[in-house]
Amino acid sequence: MDRSVFDKLSKCIAPGRIIENARLSEYTSFKTGGPADILVKVGNSIEIQRIVAIAKESDVPFYVIGNGTNMLVSDEGYRGIVICLREMDNDIRAEKASNGDYCRLSCSAGCTLARLSSEAASMGYSGLEFAAGIPGSVGGAVVMNAGAYGGEIKDVFEYADVLDENGDVIRLKREDMDFGYRKSIIQEKEYIVLDVMFVLKKGEENAIKAEIKELNERRREKQPLEYASAGSTFKRPEGLFAGKLIEDAGLKGFSVGDAAVSEKHCGFLINKGKATSTDIYELISQVIEKVYEKSGVVLEPEIKLLGFEE
Repeated sequence: MDRSVFDKLSKCIAPGRIIENARLSEYTSFKTGGPADILVKVGNSIEIQRIVAIAKESDVPFYVIGNGTNMLVSDEGYRGIVICLREMDNDIRAEKASNGDYCRLSCSAGCTLARLSSEAASMGYSGLEFAAGIPGSVGGAVVMNAGAYGGEIKDVFEYADVLDENGDVIRLKREDMDFGYRKSIIQEKEYIVLDVMFVLKKGEENAIKAEIKELNERRREKQPLEYASAGSTFKRPEGLFAGKLIEDAGLKGFSVGDAAVSEKHCGFLINKGKATSTDIYELISQVIEKVYEKSGVVLEPEIKLLGFEE
């Protein structure tokens, strides 16, 4: 990459937050992936706007990541700029209704779902219990309409401020989002989520925390949280369950190198310690092929693939 791009970034980003040849294995939950030419740890939405403007005027590809929990990066890495939201301003702002029946909570795209859910519970507001154990960021959760245990982001979403393809900040309300199963209009338009507003109902703090505790215990019992993974690897086919299709195809424990189908939950592909992204990608491909041979169902990855050929 042209050195001038780094120089331009250095003029608007604090020292120490621009990393050349950053190992993306340190920023993804699979713990795999090669280097990015440049990784920038942004502090706020203004910096995102500046980085995107520099990337576009320099004709350099860029990609935004939150907690890196729903993606697989190739072993060759990424030729361009990775914008990392992990260290964004994480202030959570609350606007309580005068009668106390509901609360509007806003935060940056880089805030984790776990932190937001915990804050909401401590204030006695309900609606984000389902999200407490999802390890991703708020921005990624909105993009994917993340969900679990019967709840989805769309249920509590009011609006998001996003950066559009022209570099302008626009506000998208719930009716603008085209939310569906693990999708939103943001994927189609390739917008960047900056800040999000949620609306939660008044509840009882102890009851909310008890539900969060119960759901997290269920996760620990049923999901392979002891291994590096990207959560559920495949989307749920309509009327079916990916994990059951994989198990019925005889793939429980099936592995490629150190990448394996979890024996605890077949919907999770895991890194047993030394897997490469190539191993995981090959495992994904073989699972799709073998499930199709067995059931005629084509599984679709839920995770994002970065740096791989289509």
